[in-house]
Amino acid sequence: MKVTTDGCLFGSSIVKEIESRRLKIESILDIGTGTGLLSLMVAQKNPNIIINAIEIDKDAAEQAMENVKASPWIDRINVIHADAKDFSFTKKYDLIISNPPFYENELKSTSSEKNIAHHSEELSLSELLTIIRQNLKPEGVFSLLLPFKRNEEIKKIFAGNELSVVKMIFVRQSVKHDYFRIILTGKLKSHQPVETGIDEISIWGDKKQYTPEFIESLKDYYLYL
Repeated sequence: MKVTTDGCLFGSSIVKEIESRRLKIESILDIGTGTGLLSLMVAQKNPNIIINAIEIDKDAAEQAMENVKASPWIDRINVIHADAKDFSFTKKYDLIISNPPFYENELKSTSSEKNIAHHSEELSLSELLTIIRQNLKPEGVFSLLLPFKRNEEIKKIFAGNELSVVKMIFVRQSVKHDYFRIILTGKLKSHQPVETGIDEISIWGDKKQYTPEFIESLKDYYLYL
């Protein structure tokens, strides 16, 4: 599957979250790694982190392995070809990240690979949150990229899975568009109340140029920003 702009923005936001919160992150689980984009972006900025990247689709997993081998971070990213629902992880993680299948009960493509990448037949959001809850350290955090149109549904699903949302970034295609993605950061629910921070970012300005915020986020990853 191709690398998407919102996926790149998500990767940079994960790196910023690690830096801004001064999180002590030693281990990361990347669920549904695809081409390995998120893992590679995080590894680029964090030389001491070990990442396990799991992918159910054989071709995508092989592509991720090739990309990791071609990178300077081959010794810190381990690509696993397996179903995250059935895989027995041997440890709990400081950070779990995922750009999961977006769509449930919607029109599908004729391509089985696209269906796996974009639809949640293989892994629903509720199943993903169960995996996160089971494999996240008590003090750990997770980060997800989700469709904005599922915002209200997401709140209910999280409440039912004993997870708290600590930050939401609403993403627009441009300053003239409505929100279309949510970058969400959360943790395991505790007895202490959690205040959810809200922010937003637009990819394009009103003159078809990248916004300063987008440029600042992606300048270390894009060749021509």
